[in-house]
Amino acid sequence: MFDSLSPQLPRRALIAGSLAWLACTGGQLAQAQTAYPSRPIVMVVPQAAGGTNDIVGRLVSQKLGEVLGGSVVVENRPGAGGNIGTQAVARGPKDGYTLLMTISSSQAINPALYKTPGFDPVKDFRPVSLIGAVPNVLLVHPSFPAKNVAELLALAKARPGQYQYASAGNGTLNHLLGEMLNNMGGVSLQHVPYKGVAPALNDVLGGQLPLLFASLPSSLSHIKAGKLRALAVSGAARSPVLPDVPTLAETVPGYNGTLWIGLFAPAGVPQEVLARLQDGMAKTLASKSLRATLEQQGVELAGTPERPVSPEQFAALLAEDIAKWARIVKSSGAAVD
Repeated sequence: MFDSLSPQLPRRALIAGSLAWLACTGGQLAQAQTAYPSRPIVMVVPQAAGGTNDIVGRLVSQKLGEVLGGSVVVENRPGAGGNIGTQAVARGPKDGYTLLMTISSSQAINPALYKTPGFDPVKDFRPVSLIGAVPNVLLVHPSFPAKNVAELLALAKARPGQYQYASAGNGTLNHLLGEMLNNMGGVSLQHVPYKGVAPALNDVLGGQLPLLFASLPSSLSHIKAGKLRALAVSGAARSPVLPDVPTLAETVPGYNGTLWIGLFAPAGVPQEVLARLQDGMAKTLASKSLRATLEQQGVELAGTPERPVSPEQFAALLAEDIAKWARIVKSSGAAVD
């Protein structure tokens, strides 16, 4: 056979050359066909440890690693209301080994709040999976005299500017929830930003500040222990985890501020890798044990195991929220340089 292909070359030379070619191309094919993932995946959380997406990210990452047959490691990169970590993923490698676990305050609010957020929430990312919605809770120290939202508003109106509320930082959702309450409730609570939800919670727990909005996963244990009192939840409906706690809308009609959490990949990731991640997350969120754990944390899961929210539906939600929060930011006058 080899002689007929190249009659002028000696048989021995042809065999040697063919073996060398097979070794070269075989190595290239093996490299091209290496299963993803072949090394640890980094899931960047652009907020400090202890926040909602950090808690959810660590729960999801373990199961996702099992589903993909690899390792998924959470890396916190906080700062600038989530912009620093988000920028890092947008500008980082496009190989599927760096992902973004984020919340709506960073992805849907920051583009309107910051003059130069450093990323485009639509052009720079591809949706992998919407995980669910998380209500925030208006919390007070147990010594605070107001027992409900109506009493809080009455106190704040009687003493304008005297009461302060903590947040995880300028431009975070819990900052804007306070601004919404000021605008819609006709009060002037003073904002005190922190570098993450954990230090903000600590100061309210210690009585240094009386109020804060915090996500349910990050505050539920303190509520159950009686260390913080929940006055209201920020969503349109009461939380199944705290059924006796009213919504803010029950006192302030029209108030609604729900946070969602989801996973993104940077734009430019190979389509086959993106599809693998999307399928992996669908299987991850179908896990009964994971779903039960997330629900116990106060996460209202999106979709069902049989009918998960599609990446296209997630993209539509993102676009809708970008427009919604742009209006809220503009009306509140909030801005961060």
